[in-house]
Amino acid sequence: MKIYTKTGDTGTTSLFGGRRISKDDLRIEAYGTVDELNSFIGLLNSTFSEATQNYFLTEVQKRLFTIGSNLASDPEKRLITPDIRDEDIHTLENAMDTMDQLLEPLRNFILPGGDVAVAYAHVCRTVCRRAERRVITLDRDSTIDPKIIIYLNRLSDYFFVLARYIGHTKDLPEVIWVARKS
Repeated sequence: MKIYTKTGDTGTTSLFGGRRISKDDLRIEAYGTVDELNSFIGLLNSTFSEATQNYFLTEVQKRLFTIGSNLASDPEKRLITPDIRDEDIHTLENAMDTMDQLLEPLRNFILPGGDVAVAYAHVCRTVCRRAERRVITLDRDSTIDPKIIIYLNRLSDYFFVLARYIGHTKDLPEVIWVARKS
């Protein structure tokens, strides 16, 4: 089977369900950004080795495929797609709570950086925020499962805590933002 079909050569693509839409449609932007996030998570996951976190990140990637399949489905067809569940959101919250117990209380703004894995976690956080914004915009025109928006919101928070946690496990000082004095 060839990976190229040539059906997108005119700037359109198919949703699950068959309808063709422009490749710059907001729906494509939304699930394309989720896909971009998934790729960055793969990059992040390859930059450090901690079995629990590596496994957890792979599970997050699976949930993002769930979100992508939901967003890539023609809403007019009412197709049955995998769903995001309350337990998926609670799992993110529990993971953050577990990591947060090991961290010093947050007292400053933190700059992304100090270590490759920490920086990639922040990249994941910001791409996740963009995905969330795209999905929220899409929700204005096409009803999106509210759990998708909640999951993306929690996931961006998770990446912030993960960035701090990775730095902590590597005994790295956080890069603190200090306002310039006039």
